[in-house]
Amino acid sequence: MGKLINGNKIAAEIKNEIKKEVDELVRLKGVKPGLAVILVGENPASKVYVSNKQKGCDEVGFASETIRMPDTATTAEVLEQIDLLNKRPDIHGLLVQLPLPQQIDKNMVLEAILPEKDVDGFHPINMGRLVAQEDCLVPATASGIIEMLKREKVVMKGANAVMVGHSEIVGKPTALLLLNEWATVTICHIETKDLKMHTRNADILIVAAGVPYLIKEDMVKDGAVVIDVGINRIVKEKANPELLEWRKEDFEAKGATLIGDVDFLKVEPKSSLITPVPGGVGVMTVAMLLYNTMKAARNQARK
Repeated sequence: MGKLINGNKIAAEIKNEIKKEVDELVRLKGVKPGLAVILVGENPASKVYVSNKQKGCDEVGFASETIRMPDTATTAEVLEQIDLLNKRPDIHGLLVQLPLPQQIDKNMVLEAILPEKDVDGFHPINMGRLVAQEDCLVPATASGIIEMLKREKVVMKGANAVMVGHSEIVGKPTALLLLNEWATVTICHIETKDLKMHTRNADILIVAAGVPYLIKEDMVKDGAVVIDVGINRIVKEKANPELLEWRKEDFEAKGATLIGDVDFLKVEPKSSLITPVPGGVGVMTVAMLLYNTMKAARNQARK
């Protein structure tokens, strides 16, 4: 049976390390790291994410601030808020919660954030530095995946790593980080002709496609390390009998459950290590966002 990678445990370790650094930064420089989040509109998932980020800030001793804007906000109004936060010395990290309403120019908004405060790591300058292997703020989910692999002592050097999904948020930065660790990286996406041919060769398989049950047992080789980034909400009415039994408590309490992109019950016995959903990569994202904010505060305190 595959050993579960406990994201909650690793995230807690990272938060404890950050907390000690915060105490040190306050003691030596009188600087308390500050994170600001701009939330536009009433997207329920975004509200949950922002609330988790605020909770994380409280846990490690950061100052945190959420700027709430209506879903009728314009690009200019969001840019005005970013400008104010860019200028504030007490705000070291700044992010705009995605997705944004359609009328807002996402690229213009993300590029307006100062690269040194861009704790999501989405600014083209940070992305470019990542490609060039220069020090930068790295997208949190991608760095969380690599941190998990390192803490589980997974050898990436020379390993065949397959990344399913090529988003700017997860797929591309994760592939770059794996390359930086000297893995041999294959990127698959919706136009990949024979997905199974690629995934069956993977020593390390990372899946971020947003498609439940995409990865079946015959697509994974024995002993592979499987990292499932997918988060799919399945309501009771749409669940198959196996899932209804497996997640019985969830369905009784909430009428729905969260699963990943991997057919977990079938793939787990074949894997050497596997992340659960929930309790895997998701919690690492917030931990690494806090890590980025700490790093940004440390860098800015040196100036």
